[in-house]
Amino acid sequence: MNKNNKSDSHFTHSLLYWHKNENNRLFPWKETQDPYKIWISEILLQQTRAEHGIPYYIKFVEKYPKIEMLAQAPDEEVFRLWQGLGYYSRCRNLLATARYIYYELGGHFPDNYKEILALKGVGPYTAAAIASFAFNLPYAVVDGNVYRVLARHFGSFLPIDTTEGKKLFQELAQQLLPIDDAANYNQAIMDFGSLICKPQSPLCQQCPVQNTCYAYKNNVISELPVKSKKIQIKKRHFHYLLLRYQATIYIHQRTQKDVWQQLFELFLIETSDDIRQNETWKKLQAAAEDVKYHTLEYQQRLTHQHLFSQLHEFTFHQIPDFLQNGKWVKTSELGQYTFPKTILYFLEEKQIL
Repeated sequence: MNKNNKSDSHFTHSLLYWHKNENNRLFPWKETQDPYKIWISEILLQQTRAEHGIPYYIKFVEKYPKIEMLAQAPDEEVFRLWQGLGYYSRCRNLLATARYIYYELGGHFPDNYKEILALKGVGPYTAAAIASFAFNLPYAVVDGNVYRVLARHFGSFLPIDTTEGKKLFQELAQQLLPIDDAANYNQAIMDFGSLICKPQSPLCQQCPVQNTCYAYKNNVISELPVKSKKIQIKKRHFHYLLLRYQATIYIHQRTQKDVWQQLFELFLIETSDDIRQNETWKKLQAAAEDVKYHTLEYQQRLTHQHLFSQLHEFTFHQIPDFLQNGKWVKTSELGQYTFPKTILYFLEEKQIL
């Protein structure tokens, strides 16, 4: 790896200079040192692009400006505010942590790395971000942007998804961190990776450390950083049945430990086979007054899953007595429930929401 103390100092000072004079990436959570609001932003931004997270952050801090307000809020109210962000385990962790801080810690947000790391839903990256941005503590953040910048600049071909690689990059990031200016440096390197040292088509001609960048000098920009593992994507086929009875629609809550736990959805049959050969389908079809097959479709990519969803419509003149696990809800009251993105799409396309 192309590294020495002189190049370390040049790299750190160059990024800080760039951050102060050229970085125009503005976000509302950059304007505060309130650990509660910084924590909110960091949880929101897990698995979410910063630009997409802005309106959610604004809604959360306006609705719950203090941690006690979030801690005392009903689960369903918070989930509705989260609706559309996905990865709902983050929302459950958000509520659990808010309640722990308010009821167990007297509302005082932890002010040291170890205690922040112990919070539910907080890993090393999030803990370092909160510690540095809220308290300017000297903990280096290492996210995808940081991995890319460091791998390219210092010429490390060690895979970033291995234990050895994670350790090396964390140590390198920590060595580069200016002890008295951790917050600015952490923000600088993350924004630099997002704006300049981008995954595709990086702006090398605008890079203040181009002359010391290993990847640029050796024409290996596209080869870094290195990953050893290819994520295995599981394909799942969801058949959603829009069951109608007069002015009501059948919905049920997902209680199993799976995607969208605790959210509501339409009647679901999961199968990769022809849905019309499914026994539950045949049973519902026999009881229905009208059936419309495959009226809408939607695809959603999660980290390890690719979901293929289809919508079918059933109208009943009386409620089938074998539908026991859900509830029939007036269409005018559906806005009181929290649905995953797929169901929202179907309901909005059908002009039900």
